[in-house]
Amino acid sequence: MTNRFPDKTALITGHASGIGAATAALLSSEGARIIGVDLWQGQDVADPALWQEVASDLADIDVAVINAGIATAAPLVDLDFADWRRTLSVNLDGAMLSVQAAMRAMIGHGRGGAIVVTASIAGLKAEAGTAAYAASKAGAIHLARVAAKEGAPHGIRVNAIAPGGVDTPIWDATDFFRPDGFRSGQPRRRDHGDGTDGHPAWPLGDRRGNRAPDCVSVVGRCRNDHRHRADRRRRL
Repeated sequence: MTNRFPDKTALITGHASGIGAATAALLSSEGARIIGVDLWQGQDVADPALWQEVASDLADIDVAVINAGIATAAPLVDLDFADWRRTLSVNLDGAMLSVQAAMRAMIGHGRGGAIVVTASIAGLKAEAGTAAYAASKAGAIHLARVAAKEGAPHGIRVNAIAPGGVDTPIWDATDFFRPDGFRSGQPRRRDHGDGTDGHPAWPLGDRRGNRAPDCVSVVGRCRNDHRHRADRRRRL
């Protein structure tokens, strides 16, 4: 195991399960100190007061994985506005506040850093029944692009990843994402969030330089034993 993050401090939102938990485990195993923010700890990423409260704890962060998210699935004609707002609040408002807090900390200490925003293939590919989730993830992708432009003069690299189906609690909690919720002809196979290739940590390491794509679409099978079939990454 390489030690890519010795003496680094990492902020991870949504770190209690799924991709966030896998990322926290990987970064920790490679030397990073983890600062986790998660709803399971009573922390709402969409609450500006939270970020004011934890600002001093984030003062020394080197990397950030903006991963907290929820899903709502319904056709537009049936979509409840409260569900729309709740999804956009967590996935987009929360992402903005998280990125903002991370960038403020990195600009403050003057060392720069790296930020990865977990978006979704749903933010790139339209699919019926995913309006709220897809719109929030499309917004997150463009948020990352704008943040990258603003962060570059300060040595802050910002990327987004757009995973396909990943075996996380979002899939288990949302009817649309369950295997029997897919339309005919859609792949029913789900990847696992513990893969190291196509993982949120992939664009974080110093070896990426400044050449990582702004958004990486990850398509492929990630297995629990960390062996992988070839992933396809494409610049978007």
